[in-house]
Amino acid sequence: MKEHLHGYLRRQREVLLWKLDGLGERDARWPVTPTGTNLLGLLKHAASVEAGYFGFVFGRPFPEPLPWTEDDAEPNADMWATPEESIASITALAHRVWEHADATIDGLDLDAPGRVPWWRGREEVTLGQVLVHVGVELARHAGHADIVRETLDGATGLSDGLSNLPEVEQQWWADYVATLRRVATEAGTRTAP
Repeated sequence: MKEHLHGYLRRQREVLLWKLDGLGERDARWPVTPTGTNLLGLLKHAASVEAGYFGFVFGRPFPEPLPWTEDDAEPNADMWATPEESIASITALAHRVWEHADATIDGLDLDAPGRVPWWRGREEVTLGQVLVHVGVELARHAGHADIVRETLDGATGLSDGLSNLPEVEQQWWADYVATLRRVATEAGTRTAP
């Protein structure tokens, strides 16, 4: 079971990395939502999450300082890359965090105890609970990354060569979106039952 959960976690990591593939520094950072969601920020955040959950929670703190996770850091500091950071530096950080997290996961049983102090009222956890929690969080952010990347340049899919979308002509998509807009407009004019 642990290997299965760990495999899902690794897959979400791969997706987050792949969504940055081929992008320059500008596009990797470009905010596409009103709250600033961007691809490089998603990777930085995901690495920070793993550093905390698979480090601190199990008494194995990640050995590098992550100033954007400190209590006095500005809000959302983990969701964007500073001018001094780069795709390469954030990717390298993520790999170091993942190596540290993988050592925790590999070294502990699923029922190994941990403590999440920010989960008030339910601080006591197991590695199994944390694996599920972090896997779900990374999957959520991989979904965000799907939308951000498609918004940036139209790239879609689960990985290179696996688009997970119907193989249709571009005009089909334009017609499809037009149909969805028409249906939404019509639905918006109806009164609720």
